[in-house]
Amino acid sequence: MTALTLSTAGAATLRADALVVGVAKAAGPKGGLVVAPGAEAVDKAFGGKLAAVLETLGARGAEGEVTKAVSPSGLKAPFVLAVGLGTAPAEDESYDSEVLRTAAGNAARALHGVKKAAFALPVEAAEDIEAIGEGALLGAYAFTAYQSAPTTGADAKGPLAEVALLGAKPRDKAHKAAVERSLAVAEEINRARDLINTPPNDLTPEAFAAVVSAAGKEHGLKVQVLDEKALEKGGYGGILGVGIGSQNPPRLVKITYTHAKNAKHLAFVGKGITYDSGGISLKPAGHNETMKCDMSGAAAVFAAVVAAARLGLEVNVTGWLALAENMPSGSATRPGDVLRMYSGKTVEVLNTDAEGRLVLADALWKASEEKPDAIVDVATLTGAMVLALGDHTFGIMANDDAFRTAIHEIAEESGEQSWPMPLPANLRKTMDSPTADIANMGVRMGGGLVAGLFLKEFVGEGITWAHLDIAGPAYNDGAPHGYTPKGGTGSSVRTLVRLAERTATGDLG
Repeated sequence: MTALTLSTAGAATLRADALVVGVAKAAGPKGGLVVAPGAEAVDKAFGGKLAAVLETLGARGAEGEVTKAVSPSGLKAPFVLAVGLGTAPAEDESYDSEVLRTAAGNAARALHGVKKAAFALPVEAAEDIEAIGEGALLGAYAFTAYQSAPTTGADAKGPLAEVALLGAKPRDKAHKAAVERSLAVAEEINRARDLINTPPNDLTPEAFAAVVSAAGKEHGLKVQVLDEKALEKGGYGGILGVGIGSQNPPRLVKITYTHAKNAKHLAFVGKGITYDSGGISLKPAGHNETMKCDMSGAAAVFAAVVAAARLGLEVNVTGWLALAENMPSGSATRPGDVLRMYSGKTVEVLNTDAEGRLVLADALWKASEEKPDAIVDVATLTGAMVLALGDHTFGIMANDDAFRTAIHEIAEESGEQSWPMPLPANLRKTMDSPTADIANMGVRMGGGLVAGLFLKEFVGEGITWAHLDIAGPAYNDGAPHGYTPKGGTGSSVRTLVRLAERTATGDLG
């Protein structure tokens, strides 16, 4: 993991392998390149002509732009890396946290193979430190566990090894807390990314449960694992029904963080399909290759609980990971089968590829038994949500409009794109079954909302609940951008952690 420190040294005097500065487009019709605050000493070393030099090299200050310039004799670092921040804010305004987070991520990715980099980006408050640190740590991420070690080039040196943040105050409590938070959150997001990227032949439900148990011991968290025998004895028909076709049996994992000073209790429930073939309703060719990511919700829940513990938040957080492998075989659940869920309700399975809602239903009812103040489930649940919102935005559904709004605001504040979605009552009747209490499928149009309505049926009475469908942003199958790598992203972890923080302080709006 990349190291993160606060430095009191000046940009001109700090010994580093690279200096990162921000540049922006000047507001107004004339535009032009301007050097962002934090890089004054660097600009001075260039004789006040840093912007002109970078413009000559093609820099325009656009977001996502990275420009490299050789340092003059007045700087200790051999080169300067300028990252675009977009249009410069007005004099009485500051750069948005997400802009800084993204710029730091772009810089960290561009500095792969570099040992130490000093980041001289705009810092006006602790929030800026947190954003820059988080972006740098997330941008430096690389998953190389299954690749032969290269012997030459930047890949042999690995990701950026150390980030020194300039412009902060190491002795300031708020600044120190900002670094600690960015470390905890980014490291846990990267832990989630590692799990998502792990091949499904190695990350079975049992193996996932073992990872959680090990982390529980490391961070003093209580972990309980229900194996297939315990699930059968307890009547968890949804989880068993999905996992019964696989040689790798399912698990339900509970991970608990308890803070003695606070009675507020959040429950996070994660879909953990370690591989989704679609079961008997087999996915077509071209839709299987990335289905190792179908446990992204469980990875996010796991990461959020550990992050809450590392931050010592004054709130009790319980994570429920519903883990199963959805495979076709002679023992697999068939379309037309009826499952008796943990809640006692019966479900007619019309499509075995609508399996995530089945494992979540059991976990939601189990979580409801503890009467938490709120439940949030996270799942790569429906392709319909990707069609509706695209690859970068997750949908939010809830049984309480104020709670849905609060989560949307928290997600946006955390730098995660989201959008509130409805739960139209008229769609519920499309899941009526002549055989069972409910079917696991309804109308095709609005399928993401139908799935949310199905889950709502398994939330205990009087409990505030929200559902995050992260099917779009959970896995990046395209080119890396900003602090987002190719592969698993760790979507929703920041939102869950911020929700836990807001619950601890009683500030949910």
